[in-house]
Amino acid sequence: MSGAVLIIEDDVRIANWVKVYFERAGFSAEVTHDGESGLTMARDLAPDLVILDLMLPRLDGVELCRILRRESDVPIIMLTAREAPEERITGLESGADDYVVKPFDPDEVIARAEAVLRRVRGKVQQVLTRDHITLNETTGVVTVDEERVPLSQAQIALLATFMRHPNQVLTRDQLISLTFDGEFEGFDRAIDSQIARLRRQIHREGREPIQTVYGAGYRFVVEGD
Repeated sequence: MSGAVLIIEDDVRIANWVKVYFERAGFSAEVTHDGESGLTMARDLAPDLVILDLMLPRLDGVELCRILRRESDVPIIMLTAREAPEERITGLESGADDYVVKPFDPDEVIARAEAVLRRVRGKVQQVLTRDHITLNETTGVVTVDEERVPLSQAQIALLATFMRHPNQVLTRDQLISLTFDGEFEGFDRAIDSQIARLRRQIHREGREPIQTVYGAGYRFVVEGD
């Protein structure tokens, strides 16, 4: 697999180490060590994937992730600390598509990157419409009441799953299997966080299509379906 990767990591040793592994796997890779330069490079280079450390100088990873998500649909994998599971939630809520816990095996980072890119590149051209929500799976553009809303690749994939299964109760395990081919190595709170962010983006006053079915899972409610 090939593509352009931007690695934003303040630990020079880790950043260069990850860069070498991506290049060995056939990617081109660029490195920067602070949030502000990372934002500039992301805008200039338009990479296929961003590897983003949570803790960065000048502009922290969470805020940078939020900015990138507002501006583009670029897939983002967050690097987080093992001893702080809340960091994983924070990263996913800010718009990251996946996370890797430090210390990590670089082969795991490559595998997760390839999985994310397969999901992005493997989409069949299709436009899904349910009530006031439209999703173009090829471009990743989502509109609510004809207004575009910014979503991460993971949230777009989740929304597509919901839209393909209107009015069905889906468990967390079913959502992971249908959306990520079982490759989402998260946990219940992580998938819940992705859904919570998706809800905030697509719900409008009086219209909340994603409903929690307590003790069972989630349901995407469509009128007249």
